[in-house]
Amino acid sequence: MLVIVAPGQGAQTPGFLKPWLEDPTFASRLDWLSTVAGLDLAHYGTEADADTIRDTRIAQPLLVATGLVAVLEVFPHPADAYELVGAVAGHSVGEIAAAVGARVITAEQAMVLVRERGNAMAEAAAVTPTGMTAVLGGDREEVLAAIDKHGLTAANDNGPGQIVAAGTLEQLQAFADEPPTKARLMPLSVAGAFHTRHMEPAVGHLAGLARSVSTHDPRTRVISNRDGKVVHDGRDVLARLVGQIASPVRWDLCMETMEDLGVTGILEMPPAGTLTGIAKRALKGVETFALKTPDQLDAAREFCAKHGEASGVGIGASPTWRMVVSPLKGTFHKSAEAASLDVLPADTVIGEVASLRDRSSVTAQHGGQVVEWLVEDGDLVSPGQPLIRLHPEGGH
Repeated sequence: MLVIVAPGQGAQTPGFLKPWLEDPTFASRLDWLSTVAGLDLAHYGTEADADTIRDTRIAQPLLVATGLVAVLEVFPHPADAYELVGAVAGHSVGEIAAAVGARVITAEQAMVLVRERGNAMAEAAAVTPTGMTAVLGGDREEVLAAIDKHGLTAANDNGPGQIVAAGTLEQLQAFADEPPTKARLMPLSVAGAFHTRHMEPAVGHLAGLARSVSTHDPRTRVISNRDGKVVHDGRDVLARLVGQIASPVRWDLCMETMEDLGVTGILEMPPAGTLTGIAKRALKGVETFALKTPDQLDAAREFCAKHGEASGVGIGASPTWRMVVSPLKGTFHKSAEAASLDVLPADTVIGEVASLRDRSSVTAQHGGQVVEWLVEDGDLVSPGQPLIRLHPEGGH
């Protein structure tokens, strides 16, 4: 099982795009996305210093554009990817790149969204002096208790020993004065408390824009930052991208889902290294590949061929049916009411999946005529496993 991941803000380093821009095709594609974003991304990826590319307005479009163009270098014929990629995920703003990779939104839509996301988050951060501090090591429960005690938010949960606390500078100082036992605190050089309530003004702005964005259901599994669940409805993916601005990144749960899926290989898009580094510590035995420079492309393709397999949940560009899939690993409990219907109205709950971690209702958001149930009540299911096949026109 191959999973492709895209990094979030902080992964960028000065000059990281220089070797990539030696390829005229890469340079041309980046120039197009730069035009959409209204930024000279080639300049920022080659000549700008660390302080400049740390700016949220610049870092976010730069990261997303790089991931989108780089994946086309790995898969020159994008349709080939769906025969190999089992799932996609992105950390924070990387989720926008992942959504494009799954064909939920277009590259151009992504660049508009990330441009406005970066601008809105920078404006929200300017309202109150806030920041973020990485908490390395320590007992997990003690760390989370200390974060809560000081009114902070665990804005990034990257697994044991890797949690990022966020809040006002006063709250962070009080936290630093009374740190969790055996934990090391590392203040991060960021503009504000991302993925917390302080970003709610940015959510409102992006939500307004998202209403005009057309979506498609994913062509492969999308693992969500919000809760690690597999999302297979395009509008839900978009809604999660918007809400994620002010919600914690649960990368720990994303990795749990990768493990449930049976991941054997993780390929990280450039500027790579952060997420593969986390995976090496959290997912023992899983092979990783950090794609940093274009001279690695042949090796990256070999890595994809080694670990790739058909996702099993992809659908064609013009499907005659639609599948509803499981959001997580667990036991499926079929709804008796849904089981009695031949045609499901939109937003019908078809059942729920219960795991040791969670219970999640499963909804047929588009509705339609029931073609076949693919699981029975009490069956064990995996993330992204098809549960029911529907004919879309049957709902009209």
